[in-house]
Amino acid sequence: MQVKEFKNLSFTDFSRPDKRAQMEAALAKVRGQLGREYDIIIGGRRIRSENKFKSCNPANTAEVIGVMQEGGSELVEEAVRAAEKAFQSWSRTSAQERTEIVFKMADIMTERRYELASWMVLEVGKSWVEADADVAEAVDFLNYYSHQMLDLAKPQPLVDYPPEENELVYIPLGVGAVISPWNFPLAILTGMTFAGIVAGNTVICKPAHDSAVIASKLMEIAQAAGLPDGVFNLLTGRGPEVGEPLVVHPRVRFISFTGSKEVGLRINELAAKPRPDQIWIKRVVAEMGGKDSIVVDEEADLDAAVEGVVRSSYGYQGQKCSACSRAIVADSIYDLFLEKLTRKTKEIIKEGDPQDPDVNFGPVVNSQAFKKISEYIEIGKQEGRLLAGGDKGDPKGYFIRPTIFADIDPKARLAQEEIFGPVLSVIRARDYDHALEIANNTVFGLTGAVYSKNPEKLQRAKREFHVGNLYLNRGCTGALVGIHPFGGFNMSGTDSKAGGPDYLLLFTQAKSIARLKDA
Repeated sequence: MQVKEFKNLSFTDFSRPDKRAQMEAALAKVRGQLGREYDIIIGGRRIRSENKFKSCNPANTAEVIGVMQEGGSELVEEAVRAAEKAFQSWSRTSAQERTEIVFKMADIMTERRYELASWMVLEVGKSWVEADADVAEAVDFLNYYSHQMLDLAKPQPLVDYPPEENELVYIPLGVGAVISPWNFPLAILTGMTFAGIVAGNTVICKPAHDSAVIASKLMEIAQAAGLPDGVFNLLTGRGPEVGEPLVVHPRVRFISFTGSKEVGLRINELAAKPRPDQIWIKRVVAEMGGKDSIVVDEEADLDAAVEGVVRSSYGYQGQKCSACSRAIVADSIYDLFLEKLTRKTKEIIKEGDPQDPDVNFGPVVNSQAFKKISEYIEIGKQEGRLLAGGDKGDPKGYFIRPTIFADIDPKARLAQEEIFGPVLSVIRARDYDHALEIANNTVFGLTGAVYSKNPEKLQRAKREFHVGNLYLNRGCTGALVGIHPFGGFNMSGTDSKAGGPDYLLLFTQAKSIARLKDA
C-alpha cells in the first residue's frame, strides 16, 4: 500500500460557480431521499424496532429528515457480543490492513463530501461552509489516525541491553462505547469511532438523536470500504436505554464521550464503579465543553479582535464547545469595542435557512436547546445590558437571533454557565491582570484567545491562561486536525487531545516483551 504524506483536506470555495453548482445538485439529491427509515446495525444485522423516532430539520420542524429506531438494553447485550466476536479477529489484523480500510473510507468520504455536507445542512442546520468544514475534518481524522497507527506499529525505541532482545508493542483494549454529539455530527463521530477502530478495537456507537441519519451515512461508508461486520456497530436510542447500559456493561473496556459536563461526569462516575465479572478499570475519554473567553487588550488591533469575537461567537449559532461566549475587554477600549461589535455583528451575520448559500447563521438544533437559550436570554436581561438580539427568528424553525449582553459581572450566571447558543457576554476588565484573572474564573478550560500587540502580554497568556487550546491574535474556534490538537482542562474533559500525536495511546495499552538471547 502506497501511503501518502498526511495533508489536511482543503475547504471548498463556494464563491466558485462550479462548486456552488455541485453543492446545489447534492442538496437536491438529498432532498429526494428525505423521510427514509434507517436501521440499527449490529454485527452486520439490520434491526428495526417497534419504537421509532423522527429526525427533523431544525430550520423547518415539519420536515422529516429520517426515521430512526429506538434501541433498548436488550440490543446493548447483542451489540457487546457482536463486538467481542469481531474483536477476536480485528485485533489480530495488521495495522497495515486496518489502515488500508480506513484510508479507503477517507477516499469515499471525499468523493461524497457535498452529499454529506447537504445532510448536515438539513439535519442539524449547518451553513454550507460549516458543513463542508465538518466533512473535511472527518476526512482528516481518518487519514491522520491511520498515519499515527502506522507509526505506532513500528518498533519503539528502547535502551539497548545486550543480554536480551526487547520490544514494546501497543495492543488494542477491547470493546468500546462511543457516545457522540450532534454539533459536529460527522467529524467528531468519525474521529471518536475510528481512532478506536484503527487501533484494533471494536466499537458500539450511540449517536445523538438529532444527528442519527448522518451516523447512518458513516456506517454506509464503512461498509462500502469493506470494514468487517461487528467492528463498527450502530445502536440508536436514548441515553437511559442505550447509553447508560453501555457504560456500565462489564465487558465494555472503554467509553469515548463528547457532550455536556453533566453527562460526562455521570459517565465517569458510572464507569468508575467495577461491576460483577469486570476484570479491568474502564478507561473514559471525555470532552465536555467550555465557557470560552476572548481577552481584548488595550494594545490589540481592535478591528481584528471584534471580527474574531463575532466569528467565534456565532459560527454555527454558537453551538460549538469552542465558541466564544465571553469577551473580556480592557476598560480603556470597552465602549469603542461595544460600538464596533454591534456594528460588525450586523455586517457579518446573515440569518435564515442554511440551505441558502449566503446564509451563515441558521437555527439552533432542537426545542430543548431553543428553550434553554431563551431562558438564559431572560436571565441576561436581568444581569446585563442587551445590545443586540434577544429575540426569536422565523417561527418555522428553532431560530434565535445573535445576542449580545454588555456589563456582565464576571461571576454572573451568564458568565459562568455553559449556554451552547448564540449568546455573548461582554465583561469589563480593569487591566490585563484583571482580564486574565476573569478568563480563568470558571470551572472550564477548553479554548481561549488573546488579542494584543504586546509580546510580553502574549507570553504571559501562554503561561497563565489555563486552557487546552490557546489562540493568540485569532479567534478561538476552528481547530485543524494535526495542527491544533484539541481538548481541554478542568471540567472541559480528560485532557485528551483529539487530532494529536498521542490520541491513539488512549485506545491502546503497552506490552513490554523481553527474550534472553542465549535461552
